Amino acid sequence: MNKNYKENLKTRLKGKTLEEYQSKKQLDIKEYIVKKDSELLVYLIEELQFSRNNAKSLLSHHLISIDGAPVSQFDFKLTKGDSLIISKKPIRKKARKDLPIIFEDENIIAINKPYGLLSVASDKEKSSTAYRMVMDYVQAKDRHNRIYVVHRLDKETSGVLIFAKNENIKDKLQDNWNELVLKRGYYAVVEGKMEKEEMHIVNYLRMNALNLMYVSSFKDKKAQKCITDYKVIKSNDKYSLLDVNIFTGRKNQIRVTLGSLGHFVLGDDKYGEPENPINRLCLHAYELDIKNPINGKIYKLKASMPDEFNSLFRK
Repeated sequence: MNKNYKENLKTRLKGKTLEEYQSKKQLDIKEYIVKKDSELLVYLIEELQFSRNNAKSLLSHHLISIDGAPVSQFDFKLTKGDSLIISKKPIRKKARKDLPIIFEDENIIAINKPYGLLSVASDKEKSSTAYRMVMDYVQAKDRHNRIYVVHRLDKETSGVLIFAKNENIKDKLQDNWNELVLKRGYYAVVEGKMEKEEMHIVNYLRMNALNLMYVSSFKDKKAQKCITDYKVIKSNDKYSLLDVNIFTGRKNQIRVTLGSLGHFVLGDDKYGEPENPINRLCLHAYELDIKNPINGKIYKLKASMPDEFNSLFRK
């Protein structure tokens, strides 16, 4: 087993000040958070104070992106909260022929997100994201199409990720997420044999100054209640493959909860120091069951277990 759980949450500054550790990488872009719904050209002129000619030039030279996805049409519909990015270098759309689509209808699109791919743009990465891939795909069908972020998966986690295809469904899903989500299932490979074959875990998580989560007391007013179930699917002398269901969507919930039991998810160097036998975090969102808030339809969205997970249990 690894070091004591709490020891893994000690400072990782390594001689740097907290300010240096948290400083953002300077990028060759400007980013604006959209403050109200508007057409793109109108927003550039009225809210960002570009001249009409300059605004049109930015669009015609492909220097505008929304959450990292390139947009060039003047009448593109912005919504409050969008990240409008202006780059000094052109951003071109890409053909998406191998997008791992699980399901698509007029309301949502679901993909099997590869591990190592961000769901949406971050401070350091704006263009290599699942959002960008799916936006390129829908706009190849119609340049007026767009998608909306509903939820996220960690960069290192693979599996079912959905985007809304209109603002109405996005708002309804986000506003009622916990009521509409019927199942959130994950496969996790952890180090060691579990002491119990299955377990219902209720704990409380809190974030520290380095944005790392840790298990706190139920008396801690800043801690959030966290509910997790697991069952052992198979195990050997080194690892256990778990079927994990979560009933709350806290940041890094599975990784922290299992780590607090002394069984870190393989490849998770953020919270522990477990082995990394397949060069990835061994966490995969295999099922998301969700109710359409408009028509009541139940989506059962599934992504098969990565073959590498099973390879850890072959003799």
